[in-house]
Amino acid sequence: MQDARPLGDTLDTWTPPPAPSGEVLEGRYARLEVLSAETHAALLFRAYEGHDPVWDYLPYGPFHSAAAYHRWVRSVAGQPDPLFYAIYDKDTGAWGGVATLMRIKPEVGTIETGHINLAPQLQGTRAATEAFILLMKWAFEAGYRRFEWKCDALNKPSRRAAQRLGLSYEGVFRQHVVVKNRNRDTAWFAAIDKDWPALSSAYDVWLSPANFDAEGRQIERLGDLTQLARVSDDPTLF
Repeated sequence: MQDARPLGDTLDTWTPPPAPSGEVLEGRYARLEVLSAETHAALLFRAYEGHDPVWDYLPYGPFHSAAAYHRWVRSVAGQPDPLFYAIYDKDTGAWGGVATLMRIKPEVGTIETGHINLAPQLQGTRAATEAFILLMKWAFEAGYRRFEWKCDALNKPSRRAAQRLGLSYEGVFRQHVVVKNRNRDTAWFAAIDKDWPALSSAYDVWLSPANFDAEGRQIERLGDLTQLARVSDDPTLF
């Protein structure tokens, strides 16, 4: 008798999670609020002003006036997908970037972060790292099965950030899209719900005040703490 064809695991105990409702996401070092033109646009423009390379891998920008950026924020704020968040750094007391939850598919339990744009003052900070941890925490605690991170394959800082957070490398989609009249190959990273307990524990260790010296420098590296949770690493980062 011929063997039955293999099938995926049944999901009898899983139920589709809710879509994000836009609540404030509060951490020790960061706070995320749904992006608002009135509240955030002027402050974010000031953080980005003079730093045009932060727009290189995004399909919009740079914006060369506060009014133009304000109009753009008004055009995207309040959408359910992508749902834009502004990122506040509690250490500096400044708004310094945005990120989204997007491609939100509760029916299959997948969600992605994207439209990531961190001003230089936010890059490399505890708040920047915690911002993405807060997005992942919300997604997995809400019941999502998969959290994705995609970026231009040429964007090495984004690829490093995804792996450092413990998302596993899943390959490159060649000639995936066109951005600003340029080809984009897209690198894919993801974590799934089975990864979350180990990742959450690693994040707790890294975020602890005991993990930072008097100047705020990390003692244990996050990438080392998340290494065991990753099922595959990006070969371009070695």
